[in-house]
Amino acid sequence: MKIIAMIPARYSASRFPGKLMQDLEGKPVITRTYEATIATKLFDEVIVVTDSDIIYNEITSVGGKAMMSIKEHECGSDRIAEAVEFMDVDIVVNVQGDEPFTEVDSLKKLIKVFKDDSKKEVDLASLMVHIKDWEEIENPNTVKVIVDQKDFALYFSRSPIPFPRDKNIEARYYKHKGVYAFRKQALMDFYTLPMLTLEASEKIECIRYLEYGKRIKMVETNVQGVEIDTPEDLERAKKLWK
Repeated sequence: MKIIAMIPARYSASRFPGKLMQDLEGKPVITRTYEATIATKLFDEVIVVTDSDIIYNEITSVGGKAMMSIKEHECGSDRIAEAVEFMDVDIVVNVQGDEPFTEVDSLKKLIKVFKDDSKKEVDLASLMVHIKDWEEIENPNTVKVIVDQKDFALYFSRSPIPFPRDKNIEARYYKHKGVYAFRKQALMDFYTLPMLTLEASEKIECIRYLEYGKRIKMVETNVQGVEIDTPEDLERAKKLWK
């Protein structure tokens, strides 16, 4: 299988504009993420796909590979789909540009899903982390996922799922980490299918796959990392980097 990593990199993030070009101990966040992805040595190619000349020039100036988006896009999956439409690839891994602590073990687990999937039952795979802190479980910025007994996703939500109606039941809560691995066809289907009401309501792009009957295999990881969504996250990332 030909496996590539695509890093969607939008400059004008709503909560923290320009966050990908913020300094993280001597290099921009997007450069740290790109270098961390290259360092895994798991991919035939690693490409940053962006709407920004600033980000494009940064990546190419350090010898990296970058592409400019032609169209405006609502989400990272659409941005990647446009970029890979005419590429000869089997599996596309979406690495978030704001996750400079991307590490090899979690990505290996995602890729293994497809290597073990001889019947091609899996359309895409993604990561989840067990969370216990109730403040995080209730936080709408934390996307939660529930799975079946084989770890296929049943639903994603910004609300606590499952809802703890019976306090005596020890429910496990999982945070969805926005790292995906797609079969190329599933990604292209996403690109052509319109958004439906559940995705529009929750503003969670992977719900579109579920609404159209795609199967998402969730892989548990213990690595929390730091997603840089706010200036406070950046300060945490700097401390962790040191």
